[in-house]
Amino acid sequence: MWPATEHFGTHFAARAEAIDGEASVGDHLQAVYHLWLVGHQVEHGRAPWLDPYTFRPESSPRVNFGGWPFGPPFWPLEAAFGSVVAWNVLLLLTYLAAGGFTFLWLRELGLPRGAALVGGLVFELAPYRVAQSAGHLRGMVAVLLPLALWAFERSRRSSRWWLLGAGAAIASIPFSDLHLALGAVPFFLFYAVCRSRDRWTLVGALMGAACAVGAALLVSRFAIHGSIASRGRSLREVEVYSATGLDFLSRHRRHGPEGFVFLGWLTPLLAIAGLVFVVRARRYGLAVALAVGAVVPVVLALGTHFPLYDWLWHHFKPLRYPRVPERQMPVACLAIAALVAFAVLWITRRFSSLVTVCYLLVLAALFADLRLWVSSYRVASADPGNAAYAALRGEPPGRLLELPVLHPSDNHGSLYLYYDMQAQRQRPGGYSTLAPTRAGTLALQLEPLGCGEWRPGAEELLRRLGVRYIAFHAGLFDPADQSWFAWRSLSAHGWGELARGGSVTTFAQGRPTSPPSMPEPAGRIVFCPEWNGASPRYRHGAFWAHGRRLQVVLTTRAPVRTTFSVEGRRVRSVRVVAGDRLGIPLGSPGWHLVGVDLRRSDRGLRLAKIRVS
Repeated sequence: MWPATEHFGTHFAARAEAIDGEASVGDHLQAVYHLWLVGHQVEHGRAPWLDPYTFRPESSPRVNFGGWPFGPPFWPLEAAFGSVVAWNVLLLLTYLAAGGFTFLWLRELGLPRGAALVGGLVFELAPYRVAQSAGHLRGMVAVLLPLALWAFERSRRSSRWWLLGAGAAIASIPFSDLHLALGAVPFFLFYAVCRSRDRWTLVGALMGAACAVGAALLVSRFAIHGSIASRGRSLREVEVYSATGLDFLSRHRRHGPEGFVFLGWLTPLLAIAGLVFVVRARRYGLAVALAVGAVVPVVLALGTHFPLYDWLWHHFKPLRYPRVPERQMPVACLAIAALVAFAVLWITRRFSSLVTVCYLLVLAALFADLRLWVSSYRVASADPGNAAYAALRGEPPGRLLELPVLHPSDNHGSLYLYYDMQAQRQRPGGYSTLAPTRAGTLALQLEPLGCGEWRPGAEELLRRLGVRYIAFHAGLFDPADQSWFAWRSLSAHGWGELARGGSVTTFAQGRPTSPPSMPEPAGRIVFCPEWNGASPRYRHGAFWAHGRRLQVVLTTRAPVRTTFSVEGRRVRSVRVVAGDRLGIPLGSPGWHLVGVDLRRSDRGLRLAKIRVS
């Protein structure tokens, strides 16, 4: 976890984006929030599986599936040491669990301690599992798979009651990671069929898999149904995150963290040797199970680069929901770790007089192959006591809105989740790729506030939502110039400063107004979030112009009726054909909000040239 271990008590061990004056943004903040909710709810005498704060009032309290199974152990750690240390300690414990459960499973397969230890370390240090532990819960949840396999093997050699443990472990995966369950549950069942012919053992394994399917259906019913992801992902989205053959050999993130599928250079070769050894030992069922577990997730990770993926995507409905096709890679990491352990057993048998030397050499080589030149962690700022949010704890009831307003699928929204651990306020916003559709629509309605555009009905909408406080995150505005207009418009509508903490400022109605804390934009044009470059993404777009007259040249793929307004007043309406030049009076010198409304939003309108005088 180095270099994060140098700041173990003050910073999160995670891969995150630094934000000036605020906590670093990353998926670890979302994970910490979901884990924290479990104990927080219990302490207040409420249902531990509910989230009472997010997407309110557009949604009823949502089920906090991400709190299981690590929320209960996180609770006492967080109560004793705070969320930062609790996260770092839990992360270390899951490293121990990943290696330990794999070791125990391999021991049940008859491997000696040394070989089983090597296999456990290979899974523990698997680059993909490590990378997914630096933010996502996937790296942590992956430890449940070797736990399930160990309990299954124990049921074959000891008591069938162990099947309850195997079923509980495999059924817990869908709650925190439904996408990993798409690979882990079928692999568990396939492994059981390959390893046993006992009818009751297979029935127990089948019941465990059935419980996992039931858990997945439960998540689908209460989280996916009616969400922004209810229709699944498109193949175009999958293509963006599909791995290539080179990604499996590259130690660097060529396409960001989601495309990182490095398996090592020496490790796959040892796994192949281990598979040959298992086949020669005539353990055919185990060989088939491990070979399928190692190969299938790797093939699926290729996504649209695999010729049959398109056919699978169309004919296997659950495959339409993961945007990232490599989500089943922990299965491959575990199967490869087991095969490496068998390869080590073969090596030590060949050089029986140098067993200790062989183990030391193999361990050193594998550590260098999997970890030495692979960096997954960063030192992520925590900001656990932000004064702007702490001030809200003593204020009268009222919901909280954050600016800029982010769509629920924007991962920067995890910062808002994290800070709400301090404010503990209901919020219209939130961060979830499974957010309710109404929450996504509401975010688009509120988004213009982050650029200082208060459309008709905006104040009434805030009153209906019960918003009495606004948290202004200056470090999240993109471009930063929008923040000046957002602050100025808040003051113009009666919102004054309540408290500051870093680059975060909280506002409340009726408080004394103050000038923006950031400098006025130096340019003469500032586009609002509804724009993609110089093209509006929707039927309405707005930008700020500084001057008395605006000159624009408009281009379009097809004729479209376009209306320009200034400060909400309609000024010009033209039918744009191609290369139209238009002059728009703005009025007195200074900044003016210019609105652009289209009759159709798919005509490719673009402001080819724009000048303010």
